[in-house]
Amino acid sequence: MIGEIIREDLEKIKSNIKGEFFAGKKVLVTGGAGFLGSWLCDVLVDVGADVVVVDDFSTGRLKNIDHLVGRSNFKLVEGDVCSFRSEEKFEVILHMAGHASPDEYMAHPVVTLQTSARGTEVMAELARKNDAVLLFASTSEVYGDAEIVPTSETYWGKVNPIGPRSCYDEGKRFAEALLAAYHKQYGLDVKIPRIFNSYGPRLREDGLYGRAVSRFITQALTNQPITVYGDGKQTRSFCYATDTTTALMLLTVSEKAKGEVVNVGNPQEITILELAKKIKEATKSKSPVTFHPLPKDDPKRRSPDTSKLEALEGWKPQVRFEDGLRRTITWFSSKTP
Repeated sequence: MIGEIIREDLEKIKSNIKGEFFAGKKVLVTGGAGFLGSWLCDVLVDVGADVVVVDDFSTGRLKNIDHLVGRSNFKLVEGDVCSFRSEEKFEVILHMAGHASPDEYMAHPVVTLQTSARGTEVMAELARKNDAVLLFASTSEVYGDAEIVPTSETYWGKVNPIGPRSCYDEGKRFAEALLAAYHKQYGLDVKIPRIFNSYGPRLREDGLYGRAVSRFITQALTNQPITVYGDGKQTRSFCYATDTTTALMLLTVSEKAKGEVVNVGNPQEITILELAKKIKEATKSKSPVTFHPLPKDDPKRRSPDTSKLEALEGWKPQVRFEDGLRRTITWFSSKTP
């Protein structure tokens, strides 16, 4: 069952994409039970794609996609993307599998690196075998602690190659390099969105998986201390799930984006402390804001230059942060999948 908020948001996405491109096509989604992966699956099934999901549920949740199980154009394969094999012919591959939460990927660095490296190699070979379109979910983390903000795709990054975040940062950078090589050597149709912080319904809040927005909302709703790391002056730019999903689907079908890396995110910056205060106010919470040591190599600022995506596809984020935050809080309050 899908709640009203997600249903409304899915209709908004479908009105902004070229759904006819996907109709009848065989589409593989790795990490399809995850936050953004599940949004993609919902849209793809609705527009008539024949969807296969592979997910080992290390970070994804079955409840994100259980309403799709049983649909004639949806199939779930429980397994590791690194060892995935299939004789089915896929026309589109959306490689979304990965460990995106800093606490979680720092606790599992080897698996995180293997998913980006080996998992991407498996998907690249499958795409080459099938002559499929391959979209790979990269990340703003490839820029590290960026010295240029807003950050464009031409910036090479400032990353500690052996630091606590390197398993994710360098894994994604390797995957980008591998796919760029596949594009150059084999002409593979690859698209590489560098996704900045996204939020919305289905963002995990529990344990190691929790990220700032979901963690703060859950803490505020339960009147627990809102845990801010450092002094809270570090910034992030948050993009609502509908805007991110729309961008990913537009890039998938884009002829002009072949072989390109493209920022996907909302350029509006907000400090983490301001985020905590906004959530506390919106939830009318009595939670105190508490401060904790800043993790090593935590980026000071993060904001995308999205002019390339705008030029390619005319895309701009449509959801104001305050509106998206309100919808996210409403969803977390009801906890409807």
